[in-house]
Amino acid sequence: MISKEMEATLNKQIELECYASFLYLSMASWCETEGLEGSAAFMHRQSEEERAHMLRIFHYISEVDGHAIVPAVKQPPLKFDSARAMFQEVYDHEQKVTASINKLVSQAYKEDDYTTLNFLQWYVDEQREEEALMRSIMDKIKLIGDGPQSLYYIDKEIDKINAAEAAAEAANADAGGA
Repeated sequence: MISKEMEATLNKQIELECYASFLYLSMASWCETEGLEGSAAFMHRQSEEERAHMLRIFHYISEVDGHAIVPAVKQPPLKFDSARAMFQEVYDHEQKVTASINKLVSQAYKEDDYTTLNFLQWYVDEQREEEALMRSIMDKIKLIGDGPQSLYYIDKEIDKINAAEAAAEAANADAGGA
């Protein structure tokens, strides 16, 4: 059983993860309208991943005798100034999620809630990976530039990253199922 304070904070995290899923879905749609197919595929996959993160917390709250709440989610932006601006927004949002996870960890320590602390460790690791990935994408965009011709190369790099991430997920799923 978790405290009502921890339950409320975890429900706030559900809201943040749900917003990320919708934000990335909106970004995928924008990429599609801009002809950035590789980036669109990447953002669709990111949206699904964030939804899975949300559901993981949702189910955890129920497992520990809490009440998970389906959040109302505000409308994410529909358009972005550039691919660079869009990926900067992703990076900024991932940093916000990391800060929120860190607060949850701190709260779990203060409450001596070692079950939740153990559950949150997966998110700590995941956020480190997410931030590193987004920093890597931002570094590539800086190297390539973001002029009209550069968008083609940026999109191809994002497509390569997406393919590598999907392959790694498939390998992990195969290893776990063996």
